Amino acid sequence: MNWISNVVPPKIRSFLRRETPENLWVKCPDSGELIFHKDLESNLYVVPGSGYHMRMPTKARLEMIFDDATYEDLPTPEVPLDPLKFRDVKRYTERLKENRLKTGTSDAVRVCAGKLEERDVVVAIQDFEFLGGSLGMAAGEAIIAGITKAIERHTPFIIFTASGGARMQEGVFSLMQMPRTTVAVQRLKAARLPYIVVLTNPTTGGVTASYAMLGDIHIAEPGAVIGFAGARVIEQTIRERLPEGFQRAEYLQAHGMVDMVVRRHDMRATLARLCSLLMQRQELGAA
Repeated sequence: MNWISNVVPPKIRSFLRRETPENLWVKCPDSGELIFHKDLESNLYVVPGSGYHMRMPTKARLEMIFDDATYEDLPTPEVPLDPLKFRDVKRYTERLKENRLKTGTSDAVRVCAGKLEERDVVVAIQDFEFLGGSLGMAAGEAIIAGITKAIERHTPFIIFTASGGARMQEGVFSLMQMPRTTVAVQRLKAARLPYIVVLTNPTTGGVTASYAMLGDIHIAEPGAVIGFAGARVIEQTIRERLPEGFQRAEYLQAHGMVDMVVRRHDMRATLARLCSLLMQRQELGAA
């Protein structure tokens, strides 16, 4: 064995080697443009050239919304982990463990409270990285807990939706979250408190059929897919070609299903202005 050629060079290479992150460069799905991941983060995950809005991590979105990136995580009720003892390729409990490890959160919805332009607000964010943002018992309970806290604190409630729909591993328990969250929204409206929904890409299925379309104001991020059934399923059902841009945020705004399409850089200011206007109206009405 020649230790000079077989041992020394590998030792030198390992010493000089630098680990390169897998996501060092990110490719824009729309234009194919490559952007350095740090530049993408600093630009709120919007591709500078095309304006394409990439999926934004929950933590980054919370820091964007709240004053001084300061907020309080609100507790949510515990729910049975696997009520149906569901298993496909792997156990549902295993999927939950994997997604909790990947995202660092207990389920698909995180609820926080803090200040937005010095006004108290409660914000819920649906994380698509956690099982496709699917609506299960834990997510439903989190939304209801957030609305309840907004009523207690007399604040606006803002939710950022992103979901593929109901969580199939929980069956009817998942579907029951649609009427339960709807009732919670009605309680918020009865208290005359603002309910603002921000529809991000994608918002589909049972989420669209419940709390995502019950807001006082519906805002969508540019290019977001919003709908109930998928476009391909609709085409196969009606046997017709769908219009260009069907189920995209801009198309829905043009047809009256979305109030406004707002760029991410303008989202914070827009939400602050809406909360101020709606709360002033509520305060005047109470007086």
